[in-house]
Amino acid sequence: MNKTLTTIFAVAVASVTAASHGQEVKGDPQAGGRKIAMCIGCHGIPGYQASFPSVYKVPKISGQGGKYIASALDAYRKGDRQHPTMRGIAESLTDQDIADVAAYYEASGHDASAAPKAGHEAAGQVADLIKRGACVSCHGQGFAKPIDPSYPKVAGQYPDYLYAALRSYKAGTAPRVGRSNGVMAGVAKQFSNAELKVLADYIGSLDGDLKTVPQPRFRSG
Repeated sequence: MNKTLTTIFAVAVASVTAASHGQEVKGDPQAGGRKIAMCIGCHGIPGYQASFPSVYKVPKISGQGGKYIASALDAYRKGDRQHPTMRGIAESLTDQDIADVAAYYEASGHDASAAPKAGHEAAGQVADLIKRGACVSCHGQGFAKPIDPSYPKVAGQYPDYLYAALRSYKAGTAPRVGRSNGVMAGVAKQFSNAELKVLADYIGSLDGDLKTVPQPRFRSG
């Protein structure tokens, strides 16, 4: 099963690369900084919680890979991701807007001098679940160095968001809550919700690049 999943992942990476070749829009981080007014009300407040379709902390996106952010926004725009608020925002964006916002968040909060921290190794049930899902085949060792830039860094992401995202892939095309992605759907459907939560809790406990950079207008004092 793991060999089959690894093959699927390799094909998916090749497909993404081929589809984007020659069509990539270059993002401008400074331009992106002028286009994030619709983002900061949620992603600029540490620990801010979404309340629909379920309650979880909105993801940390500062320090995330720009190509992943762009692919996620495009998926919301096309309806492959069903979250109503994110779909409404993404549908208002041009390709250039998406590239600029993605470039801004990739650069936001980046600290080139920060020394990498050693993660703790998975053991027991967690190790078995990671092996069964072939998770490192896409997300890389430590879940912080994905094998393709269109895949997300997930180490240190909020566990409740990771759990909600995994359940969304499991839900597939379900209105308002689903995410249509053949690779992730195949992975998530292998697991019970309890197992997905174990995975989410472990991945969220790891050290990574992701953070929420507070916006000045939301800082207290």
